[in-house]
Amino acid sequence: MQHLLDTTHLTDRQIQQILDDAKAFKIQRPSHLLRDKLLITLFFENSTRTRSSFEVAAKRLGAAVVHLDPSKSSTNKGETLEDTFANLCAMEPDGAIIRHSENETPQQLADMGMTSVINAGAGNYAHPTQALLDLFTMQEHFGDVKGKTIAIVGDIVSSRVASSGIRLFTRMGMNVILVAPKPFMPQSNLPQYEGLEEVLDKVDVIMSLRAQLERHASPIFDDYQEYAKHYCITKDRLQNREILILHPGPVMRNIDISDEILDDPRCKVLTQVNNGVYIRMAVLKLLLLDS
Repeated sequence: MQHLLDTTHLTDRQIQQILDDAKAFKIQRPSHLLRDKLLITLFFENSTRTRSSFEVAAKRLGAAVVHLDPSKSSTNKGETLEDTFANLCAMEPDGAIIRHSENETPQQLADMGMTSVINAGAGNYAHPTQALLDLFTMQEHFGDVKGKTIAIVGDIVSSRVASSGIRLFTRMGMNVILVAPKPFMPQSNLPQYEGLEEVLDKVDVIMSLRAQLERHASPIFDDYQEYAKHYCITKDRLQNREILILHPGPVMRNIDISDEILDDPRCKVLTQVNNGVYIRMAVLKLLLLDS
């Protein structure tokens, strides 16, 4: 069986197959390729886009989906996560889509060897399908992303989206630069800037991230409005620069990105959501049909 725990576990050929299949699915919806498959979703953290996107992707391919709400599962009665997972796998699903606050959880469950495990976001380290859909969105816009420069802006140290994106985008030949106040900045050899204005003439893409002030023990800004003064993507900042704007969601309006920019054609937030369905369809096809 094959898992998707991080994009580093995919070969270049598999990544290209996912991108090609997603493009084909977007042009023409496929037949029910997974009509005999059963998937379980197990989300220990809240999710709107990722969970819904996986469920829509699975159902468009004809698979059945069962969602387990961990808040109502036996893990609340003292059952270990491994035992909960083993009991679910005894029902013979073809795959399990997992979100968890701990970085190691998807790998631990995959190591049990009971079903295919797909990481739908874990800790602050990996969110592989988000990285793939972001790459797909940029390729759709630019054609070839090699040599393009992307600035990741915001609470980078807390972000699994940033972590996964950095690994995949650099692998694809992109230049990645980081923009954040020092407490939001991870240890990295990538170029780092504290000021957003410093990079606007250097980049082709800006990926804005949600400001997760609640994850930091000591205050960095008095409030979100103070943060927005420095890092919100606004029309005044962008002016007429042809910079693609991405955000994994949820967007904090007028803190991460202004209302005006969210309605600007340079902003691809809803395109990312749309593309996420096709990327996840392609991932499910790869893991459940082609492997």
